[in-house]
Amino acid sequence: MTILNQLGITVGKGKKGDKLFDELFPNFLDLKYKTPSEYVSKYWELFKTHKNYNSNLNGKIFEYILATVLIREKFLPLYLSAKVAFVPNVTFDIMVYTAQNGPICFSAKTSLRERYKQADLEAIALKYVHRRSLSYLLTLEENEAKNVKKKIETGDVIGINDVVVANSSEFDDLIKDLKKFKLSDPPTVKVIESNQIITADKLKFIKNK
Repeated sequence: MTILNQLGITVGKGKKGDKLFDELFPNFLDLKYKTPSEYVSKYWELFKTHKNYNSNLNGKIFEYILATVLIREKFLPLYLSAKVAFVPNVTFDIMVYTAQNGPICFSAKTSLRERYKQADLEAIALKYVHRRSLSYLLTLEENEAKNVKKKIETGDVIGINDVVVANSSEFDDLIKDLKKFKLSDPPTVKVIESNQIITADKLKFIKNK
């Protein structure tokens, strides 16, 4: 069983991405780095130059890299493949919950092309329920990131708060800013709240008086 499996980053055994990530470095908790972006760069280069490199695993390995660097930076509890109450049909790549703003989600895309549209729709759906939530699109493509940033500025993209290149200094700045938030478990959701609740037990009590 790999460390990813033990932590719950992956579910099930024998998955290619899980095995390959484990081969890149014996234990991500021991990898030395100075900044979060350096961590991402080191792991991504190890992956791209690995003898078993498989481009089909790009997205999955990128998710593992982001999840593990967030763990190293003490973003806990961390939620992967997360679903949010009252946000139907959306599974968020990576998420934390904060006392100040509620959910903060990270959408991982090695390259963007048209994929940013999906991330934006997911972010909009989240904001309908959690108005103060924050959504960040993390990528490795600098030019594509610039294009989407422009769309955010012009209002063509309205759900995503920012697009961040994960192997650049702007990722370090993002991590530094997000460390100002207090992370916590999400609250238990009460679908209905009322001080006037009529129950079968109450009715039974009245009848039997």
